[in-house]
Amino acid sequence: MSGSIWTKQLKMPEFPRLEGRVKTNILIIGGGICGILCAYFLDLMGEDYILAEGNRICSGITHNTTAKITSQHGLCYKKMLDSYGKEKASLYLKANERALSLYSRLAKNIDCDFEIKPNYVYSMKSKKDLKEEVRAAKELGFDAEFLDITELPFKTKGAVRFKDQAQFHPLKFISHIAKDLNIYENTFIKDLSDPKTARSSEAVISANKIIVASHFPFINKHGSYFMKLYQHRSYVLAVENAPMLEGMYVDADKKGMSFRCHKDLLFIGGGGHRTGKPGGSWKELRDFKAKYFPDAKEVCHWAAQDCMSLDGIPYIGRYSKNTPDLYVASGFNKWGMTSSMAAAEMLSSMVTGKESDFLPVFSPQRSVIKPQLFINSFESAKNLLSPTTKRCSHLGCALKWNKAEHTWDCPCHGSRFEANGQIIDNPAQKNAKIE
Repeated sequence: MSGSIWTKQLKMPEFPRLEGRVKTNILIIGGGICGILCAYFLDLMGEDYILAEGNRICSGITHNTTAKITSQHGLCYKKMLDSYGKEKASLYLKANERALSLYSRLAKNIDCDFEIKPNYVYSMKSKKDLKEEVRAAKELGFDAEFLDITELPFKTKGAVRFKDQAQFHPLKFISHIAKDLNIYENTFIKDLSDPKTARSSEAVISANKIIVASHFPFINKHGSYFMKLYQHRSYVLAVENAPMLEGMYVDADKKGMSFRCHKDLLFIGGGGHRTGKPGGSWKELRDFKAKYFPDAKEVCHWAAQDCMSLDGIPYIGRYSKNTPDLYVASGFNKWGMTSSMAAAEMLSSMVTGKESDFLPVFSPQRSVIKPQLFINSFESAKNLLSPTTKRCSHLGCALKWNKAEHTWDCPCHGSRFEANGQIIDNPAQKNAKIE
């Protein structure tokens, strides 16, 4: 059965379509978990806001998450210490640990399968890298631990353990916090040429401040996000009759596997690739399952898409230097649950006139001179020049056929379309012409 496990037997709250001319102090564009958390915090503050979602809430990226809440994002802290120094690395850790604590506090009164679990980053290649990461975390004040042996059914070089992380059912959580918020569904913002006026097919919204929480920022004239981001697809199997793991796991290698359990199911994640490129997809996961979990039975499968930043740190803050009342949250690098909470707290403070202590590490205006920038630029140039009539409606890159999912995907910026050209994922704002 295809489709995320989170969508099974769960009815999300429904909201009306926005029509006519309206005014608000703060407009939030995007009804995934980040936008909804922004609305939740603004609602608590008594602020005047509107959230506009183009489809149904959490119908895009959020419902395909594996829903891990952790401040351990691969082997990130050694790299951050080397690249940015102790102050910024410490801010990143504190922002994510605070996000975890906010989830813990909110989930106490919500039936959302919230569980405290350890998180592990394992390696098949290097014990040295793992031990260096433990030293880096301890230098930043976190009591990380190196383990020689894991409970995984294959041999590793060990793992880094972060205690007291968490997992949950994201849609149960969101359906509870969203039900009384000022949300409008089926309100697709198609024009924001004026940074204080947003237009959908049936509404014109005037706002003093605007938060773009639409996964990939779609306004091309500011911020250069089409250069600073690319998108990555990854795949998940949910299987039954497999051993239950005590913790959550992810390979230090980007091409490796991830694991977590939900009730009596084991999630196996992996097979990833840059959107628009070939990859292992579900076949890689099914081959892995057959080898290491031969008695397990597949219950369902799905795929996720993530925005990847140039340096592995999200972009959270002002959209650009020239748009003081426009804000953004993107580039969550596969850690969207934790990053969404961190972003929502930061942005709900910033739009109400307060600066965030965490802005120095997440600011979208930080340096873009990174190796990934040149890879992104090369992919864009190559696919813009590729001869084909099947073009992305975003910036005109050549679309590639995704055999595993039967979609047309853009390798430049990650927009995706059905076989007939109907839009699935942004930054494209309209359908593609598929002849």
